[in-house]
Amino acid sequence: MQSLKSNALEPDLSDIQQQGLQGAVRRAARLIPSYGVVLLTLALIVLFSVLLPQTFPTWTNARLIMGNQAVTALLALAVMIPMVAGKIDISIGYGVVLFEILSVSLQTQNHLPWPVVIGIVVVLGALLGVVNAMLVELARIDAFIATLGTGTVVYAIALWYTNGQQVIGALPPSFFRLSGGNLLGLPLPAVYVLVLSVVMWLALDHTPVGRYLYAVGANPEAARLNGVNTRRYIVLAFVASGVITALAGVILASKLRIGQIGVGLDYLLPALVAAFLGSTTIRPGRVNVWGTLVGIVILAVGISGLQQLGGAFWVEPMFNGLTLLVAIGLAGFAGRKRSAVKRLPPLPSTDLPSQPGTPGKGEPQ
Repeated sequence: MQSLKSNALEPDLSDIQQQGLQGAVRRAARLIPSYGVVLLTLALIVLFSVLLPQTFPTWTNARLIMGNQAVTALLALAVMIPMVAGKIDISIGYGVVLFEILSVSLQTQNHLPWPVVIGIVVVLGALLGVVNAMLVELARIDAFIATLGTGTVVYAIALWYTNGQQVIGALPPSFFRLSGGNLLGLPLPAVYVLVLSVVMWLALDHTPVGRYLYAVGANPEAARLNGVNTRRYIVLAFVASGVITALAGVILASKLRIGQIGVGLDYLLPALVAAFLGSTTIRPGRVNVWGTLVGIVILAVGISGLQQLGGAFWVEPMFNGLTLLVAIGLAGFAGRKRSAVKRLPPLPSTDLPSQPGTPGKGEPQ
């Protein structure tokens, strides 16, 4: 049973091939759903810049947004990989809690150096991905239910491990620099997000692995009949999600400097919102890296602007929830529109250039 239905095949180009004014109008209209969220993000930036000219359009505010949203962006990129393969991974919100706590406790209580701790946490993240994949592929449990169950178990382990208390202790300054440093004026966490985004974009859009993942997400049975090892790619997707979640836990620990049991779930909803919203822009109907980053940016800009305008404490979850509903609605609309376009009859052959060796308009048959 599929948790998500992807429309991740190559786009229909019939309207682009159409010539004349009608074709130009259709090409322009095609850009609106592709870049509507981007335009809305720019509109929000302009709006808050006008309303808050002293605080919002500043480099300090931009750096603050980039630094604060880096963990959410990492988790959004983590959750979008299984979504490409037609699955969903809810365990990221729970896993980041355990990985954040382990990143602190293994240093303060077990006196391990932080590079070793990162290695241990990454291995545990990969194991969590393997468990999720086995439940989904071998036990044939729906991905939403399976990852919700494993996430809850992981959260229970974190509660048992900490006895529900904060984990505190002396951490090395070099560990703090993982989240507090800068590169070319950008906060290091934002640099991590940018590097990971480029790597994922290259892998998903420019390698056979990415094409196979999209094919599995679009139609796993067709992919299997064409020789794609669907099980292998779904395992790969969950393992990649677990590893990125573990790295997000390390960055979060470096930022907070203590182990807190209740912080991870705050990141789950924004990460899901960004991934769903990302499937409605840049390449509507297709989960994609740059669309996910646009989803993160519009959430960050909206929440930052509302908070600077004096929004109450409930504004952030309200904004995230409403944006999730809008994102899912737009994703469904984009999917239905793509399906409707595919059902349209082919364009008249008179509008298309004749192919070599085939008769064109007015030519003898």
